Amino acid sequence: MDKGDGQVRYVLSGEGAMSIFSIDENTGDIHATKRLDREQQAYYTLRAQARDRKTNQLVEPESQFIIKVQDINDNEPKFLEGPYIARVAERSPIGTSVVTVAATDADDPTYGNSARLIYSILQGQPYFSVEPKTGVVRTALPDMDREVQDHYLLVVQAKDMIGQMGGLSGTTSITVMLTDVNDNPPRFPRKSYQFRVSESVLVSAVVAKIKAMDLDVGPNAEMDYRIQDGDGAGTFSIITDQSTQEGLITVHKTLDFETKSSYMLRVEASNRYVDARFLSAGPFSDMATVRLLVENVDEPPMFSAPVSQMVISEGAAVGTDVGSVSAHDPDSTNSPIRYSIDRESDVECYFNIDSRSGVITTARPLDRETVSLHNISLLATESLDQSQVGKAVVLISVTDVNDNAPSFAVEYETFVCENTEPGQPNVPSTFY
Repeated sequence: MDKGDGQVRYVLSGEGAMSIFSIDENTGDIHATKRLDREQQAYYTLRAQARDRKTNQLVEPESQFIIKVQDINDNEPKFLEGPYIARVAERSPIGTSVVTVAATDADDPTYGNSARLIYSILQGQPYFSVEPKTGVVRTALPDMDREVQDHYLLVVQAKDMIGQMGGLSGTTSITVMLTDVNDNPPRFPRKSYQFRVSESVLVSAVVAKIKAMDLDVGPNAEMDYRIQDGDGAGTFSIITDQSTQEGLITVHKTLDFETKSSYMLRVEASNRYVDARFLSAGPFSDMATVRLLVENVDEPPMFSAPVSQMVISEGAAVGTDVGSVSAHDPDSTNSPIRYSIDRESDVECYFNIDSRSGVITTARPLDRETVSLHNISLLATESLDQSQVGKAVVLISVTDVNDNAPSFAVEYETFVCENTEPGQPNVPSTFY
């Protein structure tokens, strides 16, 4: 109805009217006065009126219309969950899934290719690959070895416009940690070891430590040690220190330098847990030889018996032989022995002992009725080192002789009646 003679005036109202959109009141042309952002608001609902310029009356009913903001590719893809940390077992086959990355694009996914993404790897080849459409990162090389390199840094790109020229892109990083598998057997750094151990060491004491090295970690590096053979297999045993994975060799029996001065052991170290996939590479164990040299310790003399029993009559004359003892030096020096009596055990000096022969004799008369058993301590001292003293006990029993007359324990007194007949009980009449 507008004849173009300027009688009609156009008016705009609604969302963004006069702030974002303006209207030419003469022609009805609508213009955007500001830059639009579809990601902030994709639609605007406006109302338009045509009014008579003189009367301000509506020329026709008010009409409503919608302005849709058409998308352009002005947003780059973003990885909202990055950077990523992922783990995958070493030696994994090609194509093993590691992690899935996902990027988002704020552009309109229903219009054009602005939000259609393609993934690619910028850093991390040739070890890893990414599926272009899904973002699934997979291993690309077989037999990656954690012991050679235990982690990798990947950079993954997401590009919109299906990766076409002019598309926008975003990146994220992925740290891939290789987890351990038991693909390395234990190995001793040396094939032979030598240790010195004192012959006086206590049973169950640790006398040597050895350790096989395993490039794996955690449970895959746990191992057991065993003595397979050798002339000391019954004298020594080996256990595993769980905190250090060392093999602790302990004494199982008392050592004697004079009897045996060295032992040779063959020790095996093997993994506690074995992965059957890698057994074809060889046995998951190793052997080493351990030589133990027993060191001599100056030991005190040893009596042939720690406790001896002897018998002597109480009627024996002073100087009578009671018996003899003997001791020897267990060391290779074989020092001469000198015997003596510990006088604290024979304070009254009933006995003497010959310092060279060990013969015990009486030193004073004995009396069984006074002391029937003498408990004396004997000392054997090395002549070359008087700090080395051995001890023994001799129990000397004193046997009886008839050297005491009988005696009544008490004195007796009785009464006899003067008229008592022979054979009549001798009891006073007052008892009847």
